[in-house]
Amino acid sequence: MASLALASPSSSSSSSSSSTSSSSSSLFSRCPLGHRSLLSDKSRSRICFSNVVKCDLGETLNGKPCLPVLSNGALPSFFSSKRLESATNRNNTRLKIFSGTANPSLSKEIAWYMGLELAKANIKRFADGEIYVQLQESVRGCDVYLVQPTCPPANENLMELLVMIDACRRASAKNITAVIPYFGYARADRKTQGRESIAAKLVANLLTEAGADRVLACDLHSGQSMGYFDIPVDHVYGQPVILDYLASKRICCNDLVVVSPDVGGVARARAFAKKLSDAPLAIVDKRRHGHNHAEVMNLIGEVKGKVAVMVDDMIDTAGTIAKGAALLHEEGAREVYACSTHAVFSPPAIERLSSGLFQEVIVTNTIPVMEKNYFPQLTVLSVANLLGETIWRVHDDCSVSSIFQ
Repeated sequence: MASLALASPSSSSSSSSSSTSSSSSSLFSRCPLGHRSLLSDKSRSRICFSNVVKCDLGETLNGKPCLPVLSNGALPSFFSSKRLESATNRNNTRLKIFSGTANPSLSKEIAWYMGLELAKANIKRFADGEIYVQLQESVRGCDVYLVQPTCPPANENLMELLVMIDACRRASAKNITAVIPYFGYARADRKTQGRESIAAKLVANLLTEAGADRVLACDLHSGQSMGYFDIPVDHVYGQPVILDYLASKRICCNDLVVVSPDVGGVARARAFAKKLSDAPLAIVDKRRHGHNHAEVMNLIGEVKGKVAVMVDDMIDTAGTIAKGAALLHEEGAREVYACSTHAVFSPPAIERLSSGLFQEVIVTNTIPVMEKNYFPQLTVLSVANLLGETIWRVHDDCSVSSIFQ
């Protein structure tokens, strides 16, 4: 998506039908609100709803359907692969996908896209909280992918992933890839004060020592975290999914400004703005007084009369992004959209996000959103197809970075 004209309806429709060599927007077609469409018979069907969409998996995401990644009448040529057809029978492949208990709905969507069934495992907890994992089918000589975000409760989900990796290693799996849609402890990636731990490096060591051969992570807090691993890391960006959804909003390019909620997110916001027809960039100057506490001081850039799109990797307590939105309104922004890959939503995030500051809050399902945390302005997009395609490319020894070019 080198250039994206948001005001032009023709640009939206043409990008969904472009070929592999086209921009990243071609991976994800538009879904006009309220529009119903069906995919080809070979790839089953999906149904689109206003603001929320479900995959035909027999159950919804936490009681609520989620926006699809594909919505047009046929799969783009990028996704229409013979691999998808040949993988329908799981018994004929050496690729197996296991799901942890952190986000089973996302795991099912990934397996559905890939034409596979989730491999069976018995995961339970003893009365004292200890985690027990038993694989219920052979993985000897197989390429195993374990889908488990380390979202809250972070320590339990991280330990469960480690035990799953150990179980696969002891069952003689050929390759073990930890698919971590949300990598917890990623914020502790450096020492900002004396006597602090670098927990991101510690977690990387734990995964490596447990027996993981590769890590597939989505939108790490900082790219430097990849250097903490002594094994290959594939970094997947949720940006194309959010960009494609924004393209369906029909916002005029001249009215758009991308805003970084802090100085540390400037590189992320700049890359995002470049994909949106090289939109102008604004930066919120934030002075943090402690963890989960922030004070907005100044705004760098012009937002008066414009539609501001705030971009961040995660929303935790929403203090940073809410204060930034309040400042944008004070500076004359017409509308404010919040875009984030990871919806951590620690209290009091819901109160802040639903207070009327945001026209829409756009997140992905890397972390399951509990039903009690839904509010009218929230839109959840699915990254299942993106992760599924990445797994296929890793398994087939193909390029992953070309997805995002």
